[in-house]
Amino acid sequence: MAKPISIEVWNPSGKYRVVSTKPMPGTRWIRLLTDQDCRVEICTEKKTILSVEDILALIGDKCDGVIGQLTEDWGEVLFSALRRAGGTAFSNMAVGYNNVDVNAANKNGVAVGNTPGVLTETTAELAASLSLAAARRIVEADQFMRAGLYDGWLPHLFVGNLLKGQTVGVIGAGRIGSAYARMMIEGFKMNLIYYDLYQATRLEKFVTEYGQFLKTNGEQPVTWKRAAKMEDVLSEADVISLHPVLDKTTFHLINKESLSIMKKEAVLVNASRGPVIDEAALVEHLKANPMFRVGLDVFEEEPFMKPGLAELKNAVVVPHIASASKWTREGMATLAALNVLGRIKGYPVWIDPNRIETFLDEKSEPPPASPSIVNAKQLGLPSSML
Repeated sequence: MAKPISIEVWNPSGKYRVVSTKPMPGTRWIRLLTDQDCRVEICTEKKTILSVEDILALIGDKCDGVIGQLTEDWGEVLFSALRRAGGTAFSNMAVGYNNVDVNAANKNGVAVGNTPGVLTETTAELAASLSLAAARRIVEADQFMRAGLYDGWLPHLFVGNLLKGQTVGVIGAGRIGSAYARMMIEGFKMNLIYYDLYQATRLEKFVTEYGQFLKTNGEQPVTWKRAAKMEDVLSEADVISLHPVLDKTTFHLINKESLSIMKKEAVLVNASRGPVIDEAALVEHLKANPMFRVGLDVFEEEPFMKPGLAELKNAVVVPHIASASKWTREGMATLAALNVLGRIKGYPVWIDPNRIETFLDEKSEPPPASPSIVNAKQLGLPSSML
């Protein structure tokens, strides 16, 4: 079995061996581990996605915990190897864990961590950025300028969609969906229609109060509506942003039929999970409807795009960067490290994984707890009451 090309080691004499399959932003996460007698090994192999064989080589014969990435396939093979090496902890540096077979982790007694509570605003900002970029054709215009094609102002040059006073549609009004909605409503005075299985009471209250504020100041108030079915959002909204979880019920939630319901000049944004959209059907819809625009941060078969998507001018595509702000990525690294450290040290699990600010305060030491373990109940791990 070939060993990784390069390993960076911190605190070589540490008692506990923790492996990170990728270099991660910041250095606080390293210090937090080494201060607790961990030897930290960071794989610096020049491969974007490590194979199962690569990770097996990293785990070796003795490993107490691993920090991994959502591009890796964590199933029975890796969890059983980690357990044989004495490991009890794995954490994704991500809030999602679709790449993890949690049942296999349970079988092998390995805690699975993730990093919620730190991506909300950053992801919402990226979704808002994609909305604006697609609506105002910013990427097209940028490419036009760089190609040296601009030779003077023209009345019809890159005419796009005005957002002010239009309707923003949100499918999945959880933390990220609600944060995105607030940005679009307060930033562009858009009206809201949303679909969610649960009522977004706080979001509704925000829109109502903001509408009253606008009315008091002599402006047109914004409004909200909770749709009875998703199709109402698709047919009524001018900008639609997808924020559902990915499961069997949301796979290809947006397909040929649902695309046909949308307005011909609508903007569709996805910064959630790629398979929520039938990407092949989307390509055909974009070809047939040149004024329909899309902003994508995620793709059905990452890192690949479906044939034809890259050539379409009415598609804005970015490489899964929704969480790519310095503060967020460093926070994700910190939370992932603390998930692993907490299990190694026998700490309890933090009682509310969405309220993790205390772990991110660099001026103080974090609480003795794992911020977020998704299978804590299955493993019978105690909860922190701090």
